[in-house]
Amino acid sequence: MKALSWPQDGALAKAAPSAFERWWNMQGEWVEERNQRRGGESGVQLLPAQQPGKPPLYSKRQIGHVFRSLRHPLGLPTVVREEQALIACEALGVRVPKRVFCEARQEAGQWQALLITEELSGFVSLDNWYAEHAQQLSASARRAVLHRLALVLRRLHRGRRQHGSLYSKHIYISVDATQPAVALLDLEKSRRRLFRHKAMQHDLAQLCRRRGAMPETDWAYLLQCYHNPKMQH
Repeated sequence: MKALSWPQDGALAKAAPSAFERWWNMQGEWVEERNQRRGGESGVQLLPAQQPGKPPLYSKRQIGHVFRSLRHPLGLPTVVREEQALIACEALGVRVPKRVFCEARQEAGQWQALLITEELSGFVSLDNWYAEHAQQLSASARRAVLHRLALVLRRLHRGRRQHGSLYSKHIYISVDATQPAVALLDLEKSRRRLFRHKAMQHDLAQLCRRRGAMPETDWAYLLQCYHNPKMQH
């Protein structure tokens, strides 16, 4: 049995040998059923809060499910890349789920990997926001959310960071705050680009196709805010 360690920012301490077993053996409700791809499987479970007053946790569990690169031709679990993307987003000031634990190990020659993050309490997906909240807001409040989303995406791309899977279901909007807040999820395919406009072109084209219930007028306003962040809403 061999555990893998990789460079981190110091926010996550190196786990004790028993920590992986404890998290691996913890079971919860499957909120993203295990899918078979990348030479293995990956799924997400919802775990109960571990301490009073703390939010529930999401556990991304992987067996196999690797990515390959020039640096890692034999492959590493995709949660390794996702954790690195979460760290990068935090450094850019882009809100993402709070990391709790991340580690990978090889068991009988096969990768096992975990990424544990906190639930984004008070946030809903952009799809859910349009279905249940947007119509209840004033035009000004609705535009404020879109303006905030545009600023978050600008900040991401200014750091030459590409989300890589920018769908409406991966954008989360706060519903219980006086000021709109936006968070990004599912950064498994995120990567840094050499030029910021490449990250922008990829993500905005993807979101245009996968923006869900966002109407054309809101999409046009989002683009205006992205390219002119000083617009008044």
